[in-house]
Parts: sequence; structure tokens; C-alpha cells
Amino acid sequence: MANHYLAYLYRLQHIERWSLMRNTHPENVAEHSFHVSLIAHALGVIAREIFGRDIQPEQLAAYALFHDAAEVFTGDIPTPVKHQNPRILANFREIEAMASERLLANVPEPLRGSYAPLLFRKPSDPELSKLLKAADLLDAYLKCTSEMSAGNREFATARKQVDEKLKQLELPEVEWFLVHLAPSFAKTIDELSENEGDDEPS
Repeated sequence: MANHYLAYLYRLQHIERWSLMRNTHPENVAEHSFHVSLIAHALGVIAREIFGRDIQPEQLAAYALFHDAAEVFTGDIPTPVKHQNPRILANFREIEAMASERLLANVPEPLRGSYAPLLFRKPSDPELSKLLKAADLLDAYLKCTSEMSAGNREFATARKQVDEKLKQLELPEVEWFLVHLAPSFAKTIDELSENEGDDEPS
């Protein structure tokens, strides 16, 4: 019997994000998942190396890689729609859980124990969950930054909203990321090249 879970996951490249917004660069869920994994791994390294926390960056990156896997069945529901009221959000969470169950059923049975926590986004450590949420929000923040740098004011309100959500997390790793890594996303390729090797801000 064929197991389709990887074939399904590859189809995340066809699920478009930010569908209510005018984009200078369209983004799909596969791209987003990769970017969130990069950010999550970075946050894990920052947590461990800068703040001395017992965090495994590789574990955090794995959860991030699969955090939107269910969207291969549900599509990407825009945040303003999902969070319009508690009833809509609760219904979406139920649909999302059903989609995760369907995807898990397509994983070969001997592997399901390893994939279940990833597909249902259930890290054993609540601190990992918080950092995973931060990585997801930071990718949205960077998307907004990139769009606004290209002159697209469509994302101005979204960036303010994401920035507020990031502040509410009260994570020092997020603050470190925003000071040391995020500013580069507003630069052109030439500006990045000019600044290579410069000391980071203290």
C-alpha cells in the first residue's frame, strides 16, 4: 500500500498565503514552512548560546517544518478570518485537527509515533511551543518588512499587529533577533554586500 504523506506535503507549494493582500512577491506555505524552520532554529540557538537555556534548536526546527502541514487539506485561512470571533476560531481548530489526523493516517504505521507530535504541533516542552509561535510571527513580521521595503503599504497595519503580538510574548530571544538579524531584511542585495563583515550592534 502506498503512503502519500510526503506527496501531500510537497503540495504545500501550491497553497498561497496572504490571499487578502496585494503582494509584490507571492508566498506559498512550503516557502513559509522553510522560513519558519530557519527562524525557529535561530531562536533555539539564541536561547541556548546567548541566554543559557536548555533548548534543542534541531527539535524546534523540526516542529516548525511541519507546523502548517495540515494546510495541504484546509488551505491557508487568513488571520482576520480565523480570528474574527471565538466560534470561527474553534471551528477552524477542529477542522485543522481533522486534517492532521488525515495526514497522519497517510504516514507509514511504524513511523506514526515520530510524526504525530510534529503534525499536531504538540512539543513536550511549553517553552518550545512559545518559541515556535514566535518563529511563525517573526516570519510574518519579516514578510511585512520586505513588502514595505518594496513600497507596498498594504502590509503596514499587518506589521503593527504582528509587532504587538511579538511584544506580548516577552521573549528575550525575539528581542535579540529583532536587533541583530531582522534589520537586514529591509536592505537591498547591494546594501547587504556592502555591510558584510561589519560588527553587529551591541
